[in-house]
Amino acid sequence: MSALRFRRPVTDSELADWQHVHNTIIPAHLLSLDDIRERSRRHHLEVAYLGEELVGCSTVRPPEDGTRTATVIARVLAAHRGRGFGSELYARGLDRARELGAQVVETVVLSSNADGLRFAERRGFVELERYVLPGETVPWIDLRRR
Repeated sequence: MSALRFRRPVTDSELADWQHVHNTIIPAHLLSLDDIRERSRRHHLEVAYLGEELVGCSTVRPPEDGTRTATVIARVLAAHRGRGFGSELYARGLDRARELGAQVVETVVLSSNADGLRFAERRGFVELERYVLPGETVPWIDLRRR
């Protein structure tokens, strides 16, 4: 098995790969390429590949407004779960959050994503809040790392 390779999405193809992972895992909150381009200016995004095969993506929302809290989100396509790829994405995101000055790490998981919720809980995250965004029906769960 070859190692994962990571790319910050810059090209339309890389942005489309990040979009595919996000929209597959979070179908209740579909993002356009323009949405992702805008996010890539505010957040640290990465796409993970095994050889040429798309595996997952991540987002690091840096601390804002003097807070020391960053949000780290790792997403892995279902066919690649259970092989440690999420852990690699998460570890990279955690390192990046620390580089950006984070002392507290949070994540957010769509409540219908049981695999994602278990992943977060196994890494020491505890639930802070559940909420439904306007126009949506599936609750989001904010979690904080203990």
